[in-house]
Amino acid sequence: MRALIIVDVQNDFCDGGALPVSGAVDVADGITRYLHGAATRDRYAHVVATKDWHIDPGDHFSAHPDYVTSWPPHCRAGTAGADLHPALSTDRIDEVFTKGQYDAGYSGFDGVDGDGTALADWLHRHEVDRVDVVGVATDYCVRHTAEDAIRAGFATAVLAQLTAGVGAESSAAAVAAMRRAGVVVVEAAG
Repeated sequence: MRALIIVDVQNDFCDGGALPVSGAVDVADGITRYLHGAATRDRYAHVVATKDWHIDPGDHFSAHPDYVTSWPPHCRAGTAGADLHPALSTDRIDEVFTKGQYDAGYSGFDGVDGDGTALADWLHRHEVDRVDVVGVATDYCVRHTAEDAIRAGFATAVLAQLTAGVGAESSAAAVAAMRRAGVVVVEAAG
């Protein structure tokens, strides 16, 4: 079975948020259209989402961030900034996995659902063997989620058209790294 993993399409990563990623709102809109399109409506047995959910992430937050390993405060647990963006339709989402409570938490596979079940365990329990990954940001959380999906034994694709990255160079490097790790990067979703 195939699942779609929607990575961190949250208010703080969109226009007007604490750490906006250029194109993130377009990604939210695109994922919604993709999920409700006739060609893909039945493609996924399950759809899950991840959320940055920072409680006390240590040096991941900084008053003087380097925008590589430290960042301005964002996606604080329980705030509107941590909510999924309203342009992302949530009616197909079966479960949400929160990550980064006490660390950076770049990978969705670091996340747990409300019962404490890890993403990999949830997917295996639901007999998923293939995942497609979309969301924000290509060069950080999408990359780490896709690479961890490979490590967890899932056939993995990233639908590049439904991702947005922090920087052009770092996104290109992330795509190359994902391909080296065995991730199939599909340029056009559909």
